[in-house]
Amino acid sequence: MIRRTFLTGRRVFFLGLRCFSSGGEITADAPADLTQQASLYVHWPYCLRRCSYCNFNKYIPRGDNAHVMTECLQRETEALLQLSQVSSITSVFFGGGTPSLAQPSTIAVILETVSRRVNLSDEAEVTLEVNPTPVGMAKLEDYCRAGVNRFSIGVQTLQDDGLSLLGRDHNSHQALRTIEEARRLRPGRVSVDVMFGRPHQTVGSWERELSELLRACDDHVSLYQLTLERGTRLFQQVHQGAVAVPAEDETADMYQCARTTLQQHGLVQYEVSNFARHNAVSHHNLSYWKGRQYIGVGPGAHGRFVPLAEGGGVREARTQTLEPDVWIREVRRRGHGTRRRIPLHRLELLEEALAMGLRMTEGITHKHWGMFSPQLGLREVFGSSADVQELLHSGHLILDDRGLRCSWAGLALLDSMLPALLVELETQIPQRSPVEHGAEGRRPPPS
Repeated sequence: MIRRTFLTGRRVFFLGLRCFSSGGEITADAPADLTQQASLYVHWPYCLRRCSYCNFNKYIPRGDNAHVMTECLQRETEALLQLSQVSSITSVFFGGGTPSLAQPSTIAVILETVSRRVNLSDEAEVTLEVNPTPVGMAKLEDYCRAGVNRFSIGVQTLQDDGLSLLGRDHNSHQALRTIEEARRLRPGRVSVDVMFGRPHQTVGSWERELSELLRACDDHVSLYQLTLERGTRLFQQVHQGAVAVPAEDETADMYQCARTTLQQHGLVQYEVSNFARHNAVSHHNLSYWKGRQYIGVGPGAHGRFVPLAEGGGVREARTQTLEPDVWIREVRRRGHGTRRRIPLHRLELLEEALAMGLRMTEGITHKHWGMFSPQLGLREVFGSSADVQELLHSGHLILDDRGLRCSWAGLALLDSMLPALLVELETQIPQRSPVEHGAEGRRPPPS
């Protein structure tokens, strides 16, 4: 049964891998890019209105504070880059909220700030999420001038009644126009988000919708199943019986239909939710799935990096203050709005390495696993488990000289397989070993 395997990719920057040695501490032979490089996520928290299904950290602006937000994003970027001591930012992703509400000058200022502090290669991927409204489309060329070289367009559906039910503020014609303009400006570097499992949707209507989308889209498509989140208007409508969503089996069929259709059009699946042709993969998202450092800037952003400037040797999970006005006050007072810092433990590290790595079709290579678990290899951890052997014999899981990965059929069942793998991992790995010298039971003080 397919459950939510393909859902967590939407905001994968909230997760990420946590450190890279047997106990969490930096090892002398760790690859340099584990501490010297990072990706950067910048969160723009504002939307003009809230979609009926959305429970992300976003807010309706009460006034025009774009100048203040720009100033604080710039300042927090500087502070966290200095704290991390990275020498290179490999990719930048502007997400939200609706970052296409931000002025192109805001994007330019943040990129200039990064370039002043560290190396930001001319070839580095710089992505902006775009809401396909006339306002968003009108600014695409200016965003390119500001330094954006990849667009991620939140189409969601090409059905106007579906867009209305989801509370979106664009229509299908505007979405297609935005895709066309983005492709003109950045050919081969435009991603389209599309959602399935929506109310009134069938496998047949979904297949027709995909066919229409594929006539217009570029070289990257991200699939997301509609999730009913508590506190949203759509959740309440479904709970009260005013709106019906497809049954789970039908939604699973939609996912399989999409995988087949996209493959037939040359879009190769490289992750549970993501498909690309001509190797137009999202390098920024790959950095999360492969356990590299990332720095989160803006209200509610999450990060995973080692605060080397404080003499730290352990990767921390860091969360920025959620509410924009409070975050602004904190940034102005102390340079950044980090609300929570948690040093990470060996078992947590390996759990995420497993769960995130298996989302990729290439899975987890032995070399990659060895960066996180030099003492216990994949075969030592999973080779003798009866439950894992059952998954291997069924053909849903593969453990060979390349490493550990899901088969084509197994990738759709990842969430159902993970519990057995995690139980075996917990059996093999000591519980919550300390992550730094003398740090048993101690967290760093708030910065």
